[in-house]
Amino acid sequence: MKDLISTYPVVIEIPILWGDMDAFQHVNNIVYFKHFESVRMAYFEKIGFFEIMNKTNIGPILASTQCRYKIPLTYPDQVTVGAKVEAMEKDRFIMKYAAISHKHQKIAALGEGLLVTFDYHNNIKALIPDEIRNRIIDLEKGMGTGFSKKQYIT
Repeated sequence: MKDLISTYPVVIEIPILWGDMDAFQHVNNIVYFKHFESVRMAYFEKIGFFEIMNKTNIGPILASTQCRYKIPLTYPDQVTVGAKVEAMEKDRFIMKYAAISHKHQKIAALGEGLLVTFDYHNNIKALIPDEIRNRIIDLEKGMGTGFSKKQYIT
């Protein structure tokens, strides 16, 4: 299972709850987005995005998101959910997600989010703060996946 999540620098574990299931007896689609949100917040915590946001009023805002469901999840189970940044431009970046079922030892879902940096004080898009850009690059480069600054428009 570690091979399935090895390229994701931020990983969390989430139990599947009985209440996560819907009338069709599998985890409801919205729950996957909650899992992606949870790992996204863990990623932001790891790079100190909220601390920078508190100082500058510039933070992330989700512009779009998607999920590709691979296998249905059911209770009881647990998922390992990973997040990584795949590409970055001046004011936005793409974050990829994977949710791995412990019961099935398979990828249950793959997701993607487009995050735009936003000036919450002036209510406009903003450039990614250099400190955040560098922290993302350092975190991703540390995964040993051939990640480099060339993947980013600076």
